Amino acid sequence: MKTILFQGDSITDADRNYHDDSKRGLGYPQLVTASLGYDNPGEYSFINRGISGNRIVDVYARIKKDIINLKPDIMSILIGVNDVWHEINYQNGIDTPKFEMLYSMLIEEVKTALPNCKIMIFEPFVLKGTATEENWEGFLSGVKEKAAASRRVAEKYGLEFIPLQDKFDSLCEQAPESYWLWDGVHPTPFGHELIAREWLNTYEKIK
Repeated sequence: MKTILFQGDSITDADRNYHDDSKRGLGYPQLVTASLGYDNPGEYSFINRGISGNRIVDVYARIKKDIINLKPDIMSILIGVNDVWHEINYQNGIDTPKFEMLYSMLIEEVKTALPNCKIMIFEPFVLKGTATEENWEGFLSGVKEKAAASRRVAEKYGLEFIPLQDKFDSLCEQAPESYWLWDGVHPTPFGHELIAREWLNTYEKIK
């Protein structure tokens, strides 16, 4: 049985139960679990270790407990918006050079400990909404920087990079921003469905 690990912040967390791995929250990890588990009965175990509010430094701090010790065969990571948001709101964000350095350190250590683990890196994204519109230019430029850094890390280590910003922007031509991200950061069920579909499409390439 292969182990799939979902790693990230509140977008991945999605109200999961921290004490019961079978309760993976209401977001894209649960949607991926339902689809992949239905099509491949008994072939996978699914673990969600996203934690609300996490920045790259927080994920790196728990690399042993929440990544390496779990020995995933496949891992996806979606991180970056809090590195911007926490700077805007609390002056406690992570600048882009440090973000990229820590992300690289994280990937390098995981690849060393788990050389056969297949890793997918998601692009962080943002839309205009109740959480972002007051400081929209700061959010947009900051998240774009983190997205570019995430792509560079993926390219550096030959990992799959999953673009999301352009896809969310395109969806906003069909329905308002709040239909996809209810506050400009956190996905609605429809936004989570986009992420789940992109996850599954990418996994088809690397499995």
